[in-house]
Amino acid sequence: MTQTLRRAFLNVDSSATGRRWVGPSVEEDRLSEAMAQDTGLPLPVCRTLVRRGVPSGEAAAFLAPTLRALLPDPRSLKDMAPAAERILAAATGRQRIAIFADYDVDGGTSAALLCDWLRFFNLTPTLYVPDRIDEGYGPNEVAMAELARGHDLIICVDCGTLSHGPIAAAKGADVVVLDHHLGGETLPPALAVVNPNRQDETGDLAHLCAAGVVFLCLVEANRQLREAGGKTPDLMGLLDLVALGTVADVAPLVGVNRAFVRQGLTIMARRQRVGLVALSDVARMDTAPTSYHLGFLLGPRVNAGGRIGKADLGARLLSCTDPHEAKAMADRLDQLNTDRREIETQVREMAQAQCEARGTDGPLVWAAGEGWHPGVVGIVASRLKEATNRPAIVIGLDGDEGKGSGRSVAGIDLGAAIQRCAAEGLLLKGGGHKMAAGLTVARDKLEPAMARLSELLAKQGAGDIGPADLKVDGLLMPGAATVELIEQIEQAGPFGAGAPAPRFVFPDCTIHYAKTVGANHLKVTFGDGISARIDAIAFGALDGPLGPMLQGHNGARFHLAGRLEINTWQGRQRPQLRLEDAAPAS
Repeated sequence: MTQTLRRAFLNVDSSATGRRWVGPSVEEDRLSEAMAQDTGLPLPVCRTLVRRGVPSGEAAAFLAPTLRALLPDPRSLKDMAPAAERILAAATGRQRIAIFADYDVDGGTSAALLCDWLRFFNLTPTLYVPDRIDEGYGPNEVAMAELARGHDLIICVDCGTLSHGPIAAAKGADVVVLDHHLGGETLPPALAVVNPNRQDETGDLAHLCAAGVVFLCLVEANRQLREAGGKTPDLMGLLDLVALGTVADVAPLVGVNRAFVRQGLTIMARRQRVGLVALSDVARMDTAPTSYHLGFLLGPRVNAGGRIGKADLGARLLSCTDPHEAKAMADRLDQLNTDRREIETQVREMAQAQCEARGTDGPLVWAAGEGWHPGVVGIVASRLKEATNRPAIVIGLDGDEGKGSGRSVAGIDLGAAIQRCAAEGLLLKGGGHKMAAGLTVARDKLEPAMARLSELLAKQGAGDIGPADLKVDGLLMPGAATVELIEQIEQAGPFGAGAPAPRFVFPDCTIHYAKTVGANHLKVTFGDGISARIDAIAFGALDGPLGPMLQGHNGARFHLAGRLEINTWQGRQRPQLRLEDAAPAS
């Protein structure tokens, strides 16, 4: 029986947020209980592992992932050996190297990885990050020709796979591409194109972001250097950058990505990279870093430079070695992030109104507006996608063109659809991957391009998707939600894209306390009347039906669903629920 036909968990067919709760299948329950008996692990931990597809015999290894065990052979990627060989030759031969990087976190961390590695050879490469508004995404012919005149090697990171013309324009210099975006039928005229999403690749490493690809390239370069009898740069110390790029680019936390992030968080906690220390301090991080911090505190600030400020600011901060310079850059990025939020709010409100007027039950939701800032359209598209459970595209119009960004839902390949439209001439430019993509469209082709995209996405089933179910991993009583249990659950992480944190339901609970925090958050204390009470925080709850329902509880009892976390305050640790949904218990 499929999950959609399965009885709703606790009979919740429509929760406070309008969602149907879907619990573990009978088979998942059976496997979880068997694993608990075999391993002695708590049942909530076993439920988490079963949801991740981990067999009982592999539980111990999964809970303690090592880079050594999970690191793939870099040479399993096409062009890896010649790419690493060329980069190593440039480093040992003290040649002139330029790095052409994308303006997002993945591009910034990829560039910083190479800068750090080259510093071992006392080399400082030229860093070039295109302006989002003036130049757009990826290499352009003018910039590449100019870089080629002054450099022997150009390394394109997080971009370049579709840049045939710009790479051809780099006459006199070798070009190496280290990327992960969806490849076309032909490759650009580069010396090497390393990309797990080339069409002739197996797809086994398709989950890597660009920072992961760059790290594997440096692993291969170090191997070649050792075989030649040379001393090699330390790579383990670079994993904080790989972790940040992986989480911020929403790469699935599966396979080697798990080890990258787990090990990277350990490295980051040592506070040895002055750029990340400055950024952590300005973001007021007062606990050991987690994937949440990477995705929601550090990542957006690094991104802010590329979105609405100086494009190379994030990459420069991440590769900086001067604490004073790092603090100045971190302060600037923090201010830019504040400005970005204000711009985003304005664009989001206009885009939401436009989508509601057009209707949100088709295969694609989209909005386009005059002068909408290109730096926030991707974030707004993500918000629309979350609100509608549909692929979403948001476009800023300027003159005869519009530049936009799209976000997709599971099972719908938006990047391929956008690439198809570009090949058909309805888009001036477009590309990306399954879950995120960018495009440029002529103003007079906006409507037909969106209509064609809707048609392509409908063929993938995007129009048949209903409201997103809320998947829950089982029941838990407040007294069982201890700090020790949460720490054990976290061993099954890190959690994020492709590996969501487990979500538990606390059944038949009484709300003892509910208070507004900030503008729209709700702080709650609840209990079952038998065991200990537990605190919860529901972010943004007052912007929807969840907050008012819990504030006006009038003594009613509720099933409460959310994810467990540890709240650290003045050195004390207490369990806390990140409350996401609720339903009356009657």
